[in-house]
Amino acid sequence: MRKEIAMKNTKHDPEKIRETVRAGYGKIARAETESCCAPSSGGGCCGPAALTADQVAAAIGYGEAELAGLPPGANLGLSCGNPTAIASLRPGETVLDLGSGGGFDCFVAGPKVGPAGRVIGVDMTPDMLARARRNLAAYRTRSGLDNVEFRLGEIENLPVADASVDVVISNCVLNLSPDKPRVWREIARVLMPGGRVAVSDLALFKPLPESVRTDVEALIGCIAGAALVEETRAQMREAGLADIVLTPKPGYIEAMTDAEDPQVKRILATLPRGAKAGDYVTSLDIAARRAGASGARREARASR
Repeated sequence: MRKEIAMKNTKHDPEKIRETVRAGYGKIARAETESCCAPSSGGGCCGPAALTADQVAAAIGYGEAELAGLPPGANLGLSCGNPTAIASLRPGETVLDLGSGGGFDCFVAGPKVGPAGRVIGVDMTPDMLARARRNLAAYRTRSGLDNVEFRLGEIENLPVADASVDVVISNCVLNLSPDKPRVWREIARVLMPGGRVAVSDLALFKPLPESVRTDVEALIGCIAGAALVEETRAQMREAGLADIVLTPKPGYIEAMTDAEDPQVKRILATLPRGAKAGDYVTSLDIAARRAGASGARREARASR
């Protein structure tokens, strides 16, 4: 995607940011390829690379059996972690996937929760929603299950009832939101008491150079909008989440660096001599639960 829209014109306008993201991911959804950005170029959240979408998935922890069971075209190479691996999903649970894209993690989660469970994917891009729904028939045939659905909506305004979900998952999506504190409040709202959060996202150890943060491709590639690790922790606490565990996972950035991902290469060109992309950016596993009254007090005491 060319930098025809200057990020400096969108960064203070939440709706323009959403429009930019929706347009970028609509283009990805319409591409008849496994790559997230260009035919026959491999994939990764940050842009075309030497790795295929399945190679990206394998590098961040998805197993061969999980990938083999997916409908064709569900894996667009947009992941930066494996939230289902940290979710400890159980049969009969209701799972909500924020920014479900082509349905990748929904189709991974479906067999884990089984016929008595339910998986709801939410995405704000109509083209992504259409792609995911086209994949449903293949999922039902391969799994024998009819427990996945997709809804159009923004992650800041989830089309899901209060206290109706056991587990919220998301994969490299929260960084795209212009209002992350509201996303965390929405997550807390829809979770049942004691419900769990299992998110993989990109996060920052320290701020990126301004040239990266104003790059449209870096926004679509999930890097320009990434929050600092400790900002994420504070936003989660404020939303009422407890037992927060943030685990940096360097494997994704290392894989993209080794594959000479063009977005990572542009980041490296802006950093001080000798610095690595992994000094600034990490894939982050995020685990938490919805706090009850006592849980919230324990979390507050722990933060003092």
